[in-house]
Amino acid sequence: MKTASIFDAKTNLSKYISSILSKQEPYVVIVKNGKPVARLVPYEAETNNRIGAGKKIIPRMKSLEEFNRIDTEIENDFSGNGGLL
Repeated sequence: MKTASIFDAKTNLSKYISSILSKQEPYVVIVKNGKPVARLVPYEAETNNRIGAGKKIIPRMKSLEEFNRIDTEIENDFSGNGGLL
């Protein structure tokens, strides 16, 4: 992991992007006054393999069993059968 000040990131943005794309660095953390404020990461295209109202909040399920497991967890959360509520 590489860290860079905002000024350094502005000055060397192309270099940091190249190092990320070539996988020399997984990401670059941008710092301001020594504190992290942003992370420069490779772009990953979003897939539209999500359904209905849950497009933004429910990730694509890999199998029906996974969906049923998550459905049961949500049901337990709301019914008080071992959930946080």
